[in-house]
Amino acid sequence: MTEDELKAMTERLDKLEIKLSYMEDFIQQLQDVVTTHTQTIEVLRKENKILSGKIRDMSDQLQGEIPNRKPPHY
Repeated sequence: MTEDELKAMTERLDKLEIKLSYMEDFIQQLQDVVTTHTQTIEVLRKENKILSGKIRDMSDQLQGEIPNRKPPHY
């Protein structure tokens, strides 16, 4: 292998290592975002479940108080 070929191969390897480093950093950033979003989704699911239960309870209570209620658009 000539000196020029060795130099070209070294430069190519350096470029690949730099690209790999950037890709690793980008993947870590994506992982952080995914983790944050997953936590947010879990909180929202819990809140949704609580609110759905409260709405169901309120609806059950109102049905007993107001039978055959007409919808607002009538």
